[in-house]
Amino acid sequence: MKSINRNKFLLAAAGILLVGIGIAFNAAAALGNDPIGIVYDGIRNTAGLSPQQLGMASNLVNIALVAAVFLLGRRYVNIGTFIYIIPYGTIVSLGGKLYGILFQVQTLPIRMLGAAIGCLLLYTGVAMFITADIGLDPFTGMVMIIRDKIGKEYGTVKVCFDAGCIILGFVLGGKLGIITILTALSAGPLIQLFANRFAKMMKTE
Repeated sequence: MKSINRNKFLLAAAGILLVGIGIAFNAAAALGNDPIGIVYDGIRNTAGLSPQQLGMASNLVNIALVAAVFLLGRRYVNIGTFIYIIPYGTIVSLGGKLYGILFQVQTLPIRMLGAAIGCLLLYTGVAMFITADIGLDPFTGMVMIIRDKIGKEYGTVKVCFDAGCIILGFVLGGKLGIITILTALSAGPLIQLFANRFAKMMKTE
């Protein structure tokens, strides 16, 4: 496994925190889950769990995906992958509570603001985790495996992968909405953009 220096560890840890909170904000805003969140929400619904147990559902999905990534492209599984999945469910649960504290009035503009912040946190967090290069989160690992096999850009593969996640999550009962569509179209290109920026910052240190 790759050695982890302090800066990479801190970047990855911050990325995990932002992703978990971003997922929770999108779910709590109730304008539709992002493509990852809708899978979590669909599994939660199928398993008969409450909305407050979204973190538990996310853990179940991540464990299954880590096993799949290990079998199909184990070079994308590293210590960072496990650092990602161990606290992830707890962070999502805490993110839901934080949303309730920050956005106590649930008017449409407030919910739109909460969802916008959630998307920004999610994109930034995934980009930070990719840049840290200590192992990928399960969903990104699957995108990378598909990218390697078909030889396309990450952003293009991410958009197609997200579309598949939306269909799966919706069929399982996950909440579909405007945020779902917006994130499916924007996540791949923006994460790639942010990751490139973080990579340049890391090189200048």
